[in-house]
Amino acid sequence: MNAFQVISIALLSVLAANAQVIAPGRCPKPAVQKDFDTTRYLGKWYEIQRLPNLFQKGDCCTATYSLKSPGVVGVLNSELLSDGNISSVVGTAVTADPSEPAKLLVSFFENSPRGPYWVLSTDYDNHALVYSCTDAGLFHVNFAWILSRQPTLPEETLEDLNGILSSIGVKLDKLITTNQDAATCSVMQQ
Repeated sequence: MNAFQVISIALLSVLAANAQVIAPGRCPKPAVQKDFDTTRYLGKWYEIQRLPNLFQKGDCCTATYSLKSPGVVGVLNSELLSDGNISSVVGTAVTADPSEPAKLLVSFFENSPRGPYWVLSTDYDNHALVYSCTDAGLFHVNFAWILSRQPTLPEETLEDLNGILSSIGVKLDKLITTNQDAATCSVMQQ
């Protein structure tokens, strides 16, 4: 076994132990939202489902997007932690290539590398499907979020968005449904 394989297996083990969703091979290259309009995408979104990741642990997750300057979107992600505290992180997103405006790059910490944030589907008024993938040698790490303008999403819409994820190889049984219960999440509105 060469050093690259040993490092890949070690990284795979760490990611698996931390509930990341990993898959063999390189990242898929799914189609993104045609004619994506950043301005229409701005505003508050409620997380309905997500793939598990290292940086989200709470309930009542929301993402709020605002225009900071031309070509730069402000990102505010918030969640309610199990101890009752609200955790928020602020970041920025920029378009990677103006010819593909639905492919954004997002960063939450100064001097940190930007990660992909691809809007696969949105109608701007009700739902959005976001996908991110990072190649890590012999495998890739998947991230996905299903978002809604309201704390709930019609089952038919959810099934359609799950179908898109399934078509690119995302294992739907790994999706976590986010608690958006009004009583639990009311503290987020204060």
